[in-house]
Amino acid sequence: MMEATLWHPVALSNDVAQAPVPVRLLQRDVVLWRDGTGALQAFADQCPHRGARLSLGRVHDGKLGCPYHGWQFAASGQCVHVPALPTFTPSAAHCAHRFEACEAQGLVWVRLEAGTAGLPAFEAESDARLRKLNCGPYDVAASAPRIIENFLDMSHFGFVHEGWLGTRAATAIDDYRVEPTPTGLRATGCKAWQPQSNLHSTAPAQVEYTYEVTGPYTAVLTKVPEEGSTAVQGWRESIALDVCPLTPESSRVWFRLAVADFDSPDAKLQAFQHTIFTQDQPVLESQNPKRLPLDLLAELHTAADKASSAYRRFLKASGTTFGVC
Repeated sequence: MMEATLWHPVALSNDVAQAPVPVRLLQRDVVLWRDGTGALQAFADQCPHRGARLSLGRVHDGKLGCPYHGWQFAASGQCVHVPALPTFTPSAAHCAHRFEACEAQGLVWVRLEAGTAGLPAFEAESDARLRKLNCGPYDVAASAPRIIENFLDMSHFGFVHEGWLGTRAATAIDDYRVEPTPTGLRATGCKAWQPQSNLHSTAPAQVEYTYEVTGPYTAVLTKVPEEGSTAVQGWRESIALDVCPLTPESSRVWFRLAVADFDSPDAKLQAFQHTIFTQDQPVLESQNPKRLPLDLLAELHTAADKASSAYRRFLKASGTTFGVC
């Protein structure tokens, strides 16, 4: 499965301390924990001895202990101690299944199989002029591709986000450009009339966005600065959507914000994003089929849907099979 070789977000970094943390990815149960140096580790959440969940155990002296018989596993996955046989030296076969894990953008990322793809890009992350924070997680009864496609869609603004990102009095979508990229697509010239495009908007305005798909289950929205604004000097506020595919029809979602607002408390910025996404969520969960159809004849399309149509073509060409039909 191609998706197993990609990096996926599975938890907030701050949520992984000393206690083991169970997560799910691509229908696999994974346990996250930190060793004696504080380094992040990810194992299959199953003891190789009798199959108990390692996430029910505890970390002691930098080792992960099984809750059932107390077997202790080092960061390498190797079992180093069997309490029932104190003098026994476990062989190389006595080991837990270990996955690659790393931390970036305030999230823990895991991949289940070795691969060459890097982490999904988020250009704004390295811009010190922008403040970064995470929103979520949100557990959604929808496939990861359905959630990404919704993020790329502007024509629902006046209906799902009426009074916030759109109005029924101005629903027309101007033509925009879409071009393929190695990681998905880039859509430019995306304009929408919005009553309140962000937390501090005081008047309706037409805003312009650039959308990028940076992996099968990741996307970035960047706000194009308005003429005359200080943002023209070089920085652009962005939102990354990072989706963890739990099962083919359920997902966990985070947003990574890169904003110029250094004054508002985190909770206030997160509340705005929460309002927007929880307007999307019931509609996403109502879609049928829950998996995104890659056959372009399976659902109807218009010119306003060119970004989502391009996304479906990308998924098909990339060999994506999880969460699609």
